[in-house]
Amino acid sequence: MTLPTTDTHVTYPGGATEAATRVLHVEPRDGRYAVLLETTAFHPVDHAWPDQGADRGDLRIGTRHWPVTDCVVGATDGTTLYLGVESPVRKGTEGWASVVVHLIEGGDGDGPAEGDDVVARVDAVHRAAVSAGHTGCHLASLALNRALADRWKKDVAPDALGAPNFDALAIDTTVIGEFGSLDRYRLGKSLRRKGFSVEGLDPEAVAAAVDATLAEWTATGAPIRIEADGGGLTDRRRWVCDLPGERAEIPCGGTHLTSLAGVDVTVRLELFDADGTPVLQMRTRVGVFAPD
Repeated sequence: MTLPTTDTHVTYPGGATEAATRVLHVEPRDGRYAVLLETTAFHPVDHAWPDQGADRGDLRIGTRHWPVTDCVVGATDGTTLYLGVESPVRKGTEGWASVVVHLIEGGDGDGPAEGDDVVARVDAVHRAAVSAGHTGCHLASLALNRALADRWKKDVAPDALGAPNFDALAIDTTVIGEFGSLDRYRLGKSLRRKGFSVEGLDPEAVAAAVDATLAEWTATGAPIRIEADGGGLTDRRRWVCDLPGERAEIPCGGTHLTSLAGVDVTVRLELFDADGTPVLQMRTRVGVFAPD
């Protein structure tokens, strides 16, 4: 069977953790097998912005199952499959298909074959924990933007709630994990030229302001949803949270909780020097005390 010419259909944005589907392509890769499916519930890691890692789980045919050891975004022109950073093009490039690549262990003839009907089953407990971390990451970034709003001396692009978008302008790295995330922001010369004032920044005072905003938001139990333009891997998706009197809408390809009911989000901020550049680090923690 030839490589697919259309994007993988994905169901994880809607919260699915299982998909009955068909195997489109299997090929050996560095001692493992790369498996492409028609539809998948697996969230893959995207090398272009690897903030949320891959789902855990397995592929199943009857009583046989193969753990998915990694899951990445790949690209194919119909003749060659490229994984992650190997891809010579960006997602959505005309003439290329963006695909979810499931990597499994297995000896010769010991894995699923092209044309097989399989079930892609995700570890729902791990998914829920990482989804909580991703939701907390978005909320914390918005609350941080609000807490730092009076430090801007120039007009800059606003965030989803209208505050100066410090998060987008200063972000260096983001790592989302189970029930939390870690964001690092560079407060270098380029940010200061945009109008941000670093002088006198008190991490503890800012964290207290962020926590107060987060407590106000989470107390509402506000609903959360993912709005998508379609079911393909590269179709645009948006995280939407209906806070009191305002709606937050952020482009996002990850997975999330479905509401803030029973959710508690707090942050810890640190300011330190990295090779002569001030860095603000935000560690977000999410507690979920009621079924989502």
